[in-house]
Amino acid sequence: MEQISRDEIKVRGFRRVLKSLKYSFEGLKYAYKYEQSMLIHVVFTVIAIVTGIILKITFIDWAIIFIASGSILAIELINTAIEAAIDLVTLEKRDLAKIAKDCGSAATFVMSVLSVIACLIVFMPYFVEILGL
Repeated sequence: MEQISRDEIKVRGFRRVLKSLKYSFEGLKYAYKYEQSMLIHVVFTVIAIVTGIILKITFIDWAIIFIASGSILAIELINTAIEAAIDLVTLEKRDLAKIAKDCGSAATFVMSVLSVIACLIVFMPYFVEILGL
């Protein structure tokens, strides 16, 4: 039996790009609608952006905020995908399923902590200046 490579069945072109964007937005919509953690991360991202606008942070500070915020949102999406894939395979409580879900959750937690630290590093000098400390 002749095996077909993945490259042979992948459609290329502008239509494919549009479909990919559509699927990406569907994933974002799903995560925002059904994943409480995603909503929390989005709220904190908005707070960081508004704070940055109010404090008139530098270009480098913006880069740090966007990298930190974007990373946590992306990792939350990956965690959601891991959970969905595990649930597709089994809804039973299994040790390996638990490990996969726990590790995905841990990745989100680690990046959340790092994002908070990054925001503190960026915003602290501005708050110190405002408070005159």
